[in-house]
Amino acid sequence: MTVAPHETVVLGDSFARELPEMAVPWQATEAPDPELLVLNEPLAAELGLDAAQLRSPDGVALLTGAAVPAGATPVAMAYAGHQFGGFNPRLGDGRALLLGELTDPAGRVRDLHLKGSGRTPFARGGDGLAAVGPMLREHVVSEAMAALGIPTTRSLAVVATGRTVRRETPLPGAVLARVASSHLRVGSFQYAAAGGDVALLRRLADVAIARHHPAAADAEQPYLALYEAVVAAQARLVAQWMLIGFVHGVLNTDNVTISGETIDYGPCAFLDAYDPATVYSSIDTGGRYAYGNQPVVTEWNLARLAEALLPLLADDQDAAVALVVPALERFRPQYVAAFTAGWAAKLGLPDGLDDDVTIALVQQLLALLHADHVDLTSFCRALAGAARGDVAPARDLFLDLAGFDAWLATWRAAGPDADAMDRVNPVYVPRNHLVEEALTAATDGDLAPLHDLLAAVTDPFTARPGLERYAAPAPVDFGAYRTFCGT
Repeated sequence: MTVAPHETVVLGDSFARELPEMAVPWQATEAPDPELLVLNEPLAAELGLDAAQLRSPDGVALLTGAAVPAGATPVAMAYAGHQFGGFNPRLGDGRALLLGELTDPAGRVRDLHLKGSGRTPFARGGDGLAAVGPMLREHVVSEAMAALGIPTTRSLAVVATGRTVRRETPLPGAVLARVASSHLRVGSFQYAAAGGDVALLRRLADVAIARHHPAAADAEQPYLALYEAVVAAQARLVAQWMLIGFVHGVLNTDNVTISGETIDYGPCAFLDAYDPATVYSSIDTGGRYAYGNQPVVTEWNLARLAEALLPLLADDQDAAVALVVPALERFRPQYVAAFTAGWAAKLGLPDGLDDDVTIALVQQLLALLHADHVDLTSFCRALAGAARGDVAPARDLFLDLAGFDAWLATWRAAGPDADAMDRVNPVYVPRNHLVEEALTAATDGDLAPLHDLLAAVTDPFTARPGLERYAAPAPVDFGAYRTFCGT
């Protein structure tokens, strides 16, 4: 491993030191001809990094893992996971590396992590590499999510490697450098629990408390408080996904974070026509991770975290179960509360309106959207116009005009605030057809469509002249959409 010269970046190695049983020291595969495709300069500034330095050969070497600061210990992280319901006790970073931890100017600790950096001992037969398209997809979608105010990992950079990656066809390779509060996940706890090492499990829980949920340390039962905090964070997160029409696509337990951040943007997509049964992932043939299933799947994943934590909660398993079940049972009401409050904001409803009135309005609306296959993003933005008196843009999206008119009358009687609606309903999300257009062009060497798309989705609430195509639903001839993991 090469040590980066002219060091301006300091990377801690706390994960490698504190949890060595879950960290395999490893080195990234050399990129034969690295080329920086996109650098997130605002994020670099937030992290206290020099964008000019990152654009230099030394900086690009860091962003591919070819050179790291002295004292850093890049590791492949071990974790387990339920993948489509089946448990694998040893997954881990098969094509990723944790380079180390950054401390930003505000004192926050963040992981700097690579994806597509080559095979590791966890690769399970894969090549450990990634293609330009999927890495740029994660860059676009994660930055759009951040701009929407949804907790997420962030993309710092995507670097083309100059290596050909073989999938269905040969593709140009790339490495993604991403930043997260941490990469601790439900699968991390499953890994420690599966090995029967209670001391490791306790150290892992202590790290999670210190890193993400420090208030739990002062609780009478810190590990139960940790679990309660994760349940609450995930309830809020998934409610935000549902409010914006985001479909994760592979909601395995190894993709559920302890921090409450969205992680691993593989076959993800945004709804066009509203339909709870929507599945975009090519590998989700049974619809396990359909849009409408995301809350119940997350609850199921949190039950798996509860199982992993049982040895820390009580010596007697029945007693531990009795403690954790009520905490898990709070997921649904917490999710419903977050979802209801979110829809109240999207509909511009006044404070103090009875929740039962809000819930009835939302249920009736979702039924109308589903029945007429209405585009969720377009409708919510157009509805603010209806609050101002211009009903046609929203009304024209429906076939059941009588049904919509009846709903509209009830909603308008509540006195919605159009300006408040515009603050929470985006004009621009990463429309699937535009993402594919940008990724296809980038794979062929043209980054202009990608930058144009990023300019729209990273300022999602402000309508701008000339960007109308970024606000429009997919054309009819776009057809059924499928996404792929890229592995």
